[in-house]
Amino acid sequence: MPDTVAIPDLASAAMLAHAEHDAPLEACGLLIGLGRTVARAVPTANAAVSPTRYTVPADEHFAALRQARAEGLAVVGAYHSHPRGPAEPSSADAATAFPGFVFVIAGLAPQPHLRAWQFADGNFVELRVVRT
Repeated sequence: MPDTVAIPDLASAAMLAHAEHDAPLEACGLLIGLGRTVARAVPTANAAVSPTRYTVPADEHFAALRQARAEGLAVVGAYHSHPRGPAEPSSADAATAFPGFVFVIAGLAPQPHLRAWQFADGNFVELRVVRT
């Protein structure tokens, strides 16, 4: 059985809405919580302004980090969208991924869906999403 990540329905809905709103560009944001339990998704700008890459602006990342710490939480991951395809990691995702973070991808084709991943030993490993 794969490892899991708990994501509230409101956070899932927010990530998908952000992805649909920003299409055809990639949308991105940060996941706030503890361990593999997400409390909320924080949308950010995509500094890359690209349909195939994303970059969370440093100032927005630090602001989310400060707010999370003030609440006794942490930035546990990031999300981004694949506006033209499925929620599977791309070579661009692998080039910027690192261990320990939860990476949620909002795929918009063939229909909107979310999948979660962790990066370990040079590969993405899928996490089972438990909706809360």
